[in-house]
Amino acid sequence: MDKQRINSKANRKGERGSILAIASVGMLALMLAVGLGVDISRFYLAKTELQNAADASALAAVSALNGSSTGILEATNRAVEGMNNYDFNKTGIPFPRANVLFAVNLAGPYMSETAASASPSKIRFAQVTTPAMPVGVSFAASVLGNSKDLSATATAGYSVSLNVVCNWFPAFVMDYPDNPISKGNDYVFRGGPQGSVAPGNYQLLSPDGPGGSDTRQGTADGVDFCAQPGDIIPTKPGVNSGDLRQGVNTRFDIYNGPVDPVTSPPDSNVATGISWPDYRDQTIVQEPRHPGTPGRRVIVMPIVTAPPINGRDEITIDRFGVFFLKEPIGGGNGGDLTAYYIGDTVLPGRGRYDPNGGPGNPQLAVPVLYK
Repeated sequence: MDKQRINSKANRKGERGSILAIASVGMLALMLAVGLGVDISRFYLAKTELQNAADASALAAVSALNGSSTGILEATNRAVEGMNNYDFNKTGIPFPRANVLFAVNLAGPYMSETAASASPSKIRFAQVTTPAMPVGVSFAASVLGNSKDLSATATAGYSVSLNVVCNWFPAFVMDYPDNPISKGNDYVFRGGPQGSVAPGNYQLLSPDGPGGSDTRQGTADGVDFCAQPGDIIPTKPGVNSGDLRQGVNTRFDIYNGPVDPVTSPPDSNVATGISWPDYRDQTIVQEPRHPGTPGRRVIVMPIVTAPPINGRDEITIDRFGVFFLKEPIGGGNGGDLTAYYIGDTVLPGRGRYDPNGGPGNPQLAVPVLYK
């Protein structure tokens, strides 16, 4: 019995330190697993940061496409500027113009800024790829290396043709069967006493209410009201020249009423009397006194085929048109508004496609992030 007890003690002495060794190996494996998890989490966060930058830059690029070579140039500028606004690991992202590509179709092929400028009218998509940025590895360097390069790609483009339009201009354009409107022509939309489509009706609409302030604010910023072909909208009787002038002229950096240039900024180009190609291609530019916003002189208005009968009446929207404001409204009792009917594809800003609604307008689209 004593001999067995002595042998048992001897065996236990030989096992001393084995638990410590096993615990050390286990602790090392656990620390490696935790460190790997921390590093992988950092990679996911860094990838998300880069993807957000790429997404924003791609959408900014598409918002500048207007069918011209100047639009391609501006699209690249906006993509680069948007990327430069992002910080990655507290440093800016060095972003070359070569990382902005363009295409006619979503599937490609994608081409450079120079190649896209040769056929700009068909370009509908922009693809932005961030440069490879190194992310340091803190805990799992033995497995992953000292750093890992990450990048992100985003593709944005025009949406399908819209049939529901928001933020539109609260006036309507008559399309008479014997004198239909056509793209590329100037039209005078009445807001003064010398011309009306019906007694007391000067082609203004009141989707938001009957007061004069809705005309002023609506013509300055567009109405906060979504509509589509087939919708019935009340007309607004009366001249309303003052409110119309105060609203429209904000787009030309002229502020004579209670409209704030901060909330209702002017266009970035307020040169008057210029043509649509001059505005679109920026061949004639006059900068505003207040900070401007590009595209403020491009408006979307309902087109109507059946004229109203009275001043206070209703119209049925046949379709929407995209127009360019050539000049501000003059003083006096007049209120004529001259606009050019655009034939190029433009982005009106806000809207959507309703599969149960009317036909879409190929001129109307919004920037959409595809992938």
